[in-house]
Amino acid sequence: MKGRDRALLAWAAVILPVVASLPARAEDEACRRGISVTGRAHAIQAPDFAEVTIGVEARAGNAAAALDVTSKGVAGIVALGRDLGIPAGDVGTAAVVLEPATRTVTRPNGTSQDEPDGYRASNRVTVRLADMGRLGDLLRRALEAGANRIDSIGFGLTDPDRVEAALQVEAARNARTQAASLAEAVGARLGGLCSLSTSRTAVPMAMQASRAAAAPKRVPIEAGTIGSSAEVTATFAIER
Repeated sequence: MKGRDRALLAWAAVILPVVASLPARAEDEACRRGISVTGRAHAIQAPDFAEVTIGVEARAGNAAAALDVTSKGVAGIVALGRDLGIPAGDVGTAAVVLEPATRTVTRPNGTSQDEPDGYRASNRVTVRLADMGRLGDLLRRALEAGANRIDSIGFGLTDPDRVEAALQVEAARNARTQAASLAEAVGARLGGLCSLSTSRTAVPMAMQASRAAAAPKRVPIEAGTIGSSAEVTATFAIER
């Protein structure tokens, strides 16, 4: 080994232990004495769209006849959507079901058993409606177009990500306020942010119970409100 290399190794052997023994940076020390808090934010607002699942259910002696009845009814619902100016992408098939039907027959001796009784078919479409003031009319006109089931009604927000982002900012501010209050309570001074993590909170869709169709002239619908929330966990340094 050359003399120059031996000198470098000797220098490293002296310097590295010194570096390893140096105290941690001041901000690291402050973070180890930090305050961890959970900030929360909540908002309540009116939904800006409605989503309804409308269906047609029928029974017939054979499979084709049962399916034809439901197909005709759903075609009427789709045409209604066009008449109301609903975009084609906001009307979509939710489910198509075709299955054998049975009926229970009671024998003279008192026993009973199920026997084949044609076929049962159902066809459901989901319609998304931005103009919620027309929801009651949509439901009534859908029944006139051939629907005999209203399976579910829900309300939501078109841009839930924007709502969530705004709430996360509010939650972060709430965390800072909490930490500052705690630091003041114990006679300390709040320092900078050490860590911040968010919990993704889905903006819920307000739902109404499923029900079979049976409606007056205009179906009364109340959208209500949607509650959204966000949560962040933050650690702030404590300075002496």
